[in-house]
Amino acid sequence: MKIGIDARTILNPLKGDAIGVGHYTYQLIRHLLEIDTKNEYVLFFDARVRQKDIRKFTRKNTKIVFYPFSDYKKYMPGAYNEILGSATLSRENCDVLHVTSTEVRIPSTYRGKLVVTLHDLGIYKVPEMYKRTSRMHMNIVKKFMLQKADHIIAVSETIKKDAQSICQSSDTKTSVVYSGLDKRFFADTKCSGKNMPKKFGITKKYILFLGTIEPSKNVTRLLHAFSLFKEDRIKKSRRELCDYQLLVAGKPGWLSSDIKHMVRDLQLAKDVKFSGYVIGDELVPLFNQAQFFVLPSLYEGFGTTILEAFATGTPAIITNAGSAPEIANGAAKLVNPVDTKEIAEAMMEFANDEELRDNFREKGLRRAKDFDWEKTARETVEIYEDIVAK
Repeated sequence: MKIGIDARTILNPLKGDAIGVGHYTYQLIRHLLEIDTKNEYVLFFDARVRQKDIRKFTRKNTKIVFYPFSDYKKYMPGAYNEILGSATLSRENCDVLHVTSTEVRIPSTYRGKLVVTLHDLGIYKVPEMYKRTSRMHMNIVKKFMLQKADHIIAVSETIKKDAQSICQSSDTKTSVVYSGLDKRFFADTKCSGKNMPKKFGITKKYILFLGTIEPSKNVTRLLHAFSLFKEDRIKKSRRELCDYQLLVAGKPGWLSSDIKHMVRDLQLAKDVKFSGYVIGDELVPLFNQAQFFVLPSLYEGFGTTILEAFATGTPAIITNAGSAPEIANGAAKLVNPVDTKEIAEAMMEFANDEELRDNFREKGLRRAKDFDWEKTARETVEIYEDIVAK
């Protein structure tokens, strides 16, 4: 069987380090190549990717193919995709093509069997949290890809259910395959990276948020909740300063500049620190040394950062929206993301009760072990085989 995978979401020269879908694509390919030596894999990359970056994907049963003349895409995106993209895919004649995101459009003329992974339906669940132009584009591409797909991989039962109601996707052509979790998050790092928080201006106990700083992540309400939390800590301890800081870690996104203005307006400049994008080696110690993790998103398609918190033994307070409750399965404290007071009260509860934190820490460690990339890869291969056999 000849399996094609669109790998352009990783090692992307325009978007920089892989996040979200890029991480999923990287881990899926890596584990597929480890467990499957009988099938042939064709990996499609952007032509601007450096040769040294693709060496890790080199195997006897792997072929690397580059989309030609990538610069043309900026000037004639439609023609580039339909003409050059179509020619590139057709030339390889794969038995099945896997596109790992519904936001990556394949040529309308492509006639091969297609598997598409559906990660997120936020543009339908919380449309006001996205740019109007981006929302319109994503809606067109997403619906096109879901209709064209022979099979859809949903990353959670919640996503599958939402896809059926929003996009009228068929139950028979949709399977749930949970994403995995990078094993490095299970490493014992209590003695390593001790100075990592100080790198970002953290000098006290801290609460960690991790995610792209954009409206859907609900950082504005998190800041208001932290302001209430700070007032409560100062009042009860009768100190002049709060004994906690909030570390907002993640890549700046749409309207992120407004967040820093809010920090100033709430007089939290000394209490809230921003790390920017955090590279892989920094993540584990930042989780490990945090008192607890907070993710109050307005919608979560999967919630990889929830599992990362679990694996590092970091107690978590998370949103009750989207797939988050399904992924946590009782191993995190759930809050209503639009109720600032409820978020603040959960933070107060965690800060005041070490036994409660320990309880959620143990639950999280157990839950994290349910998510394994090798299992994800094996279930994905089974889908390829079923589609080709039909």
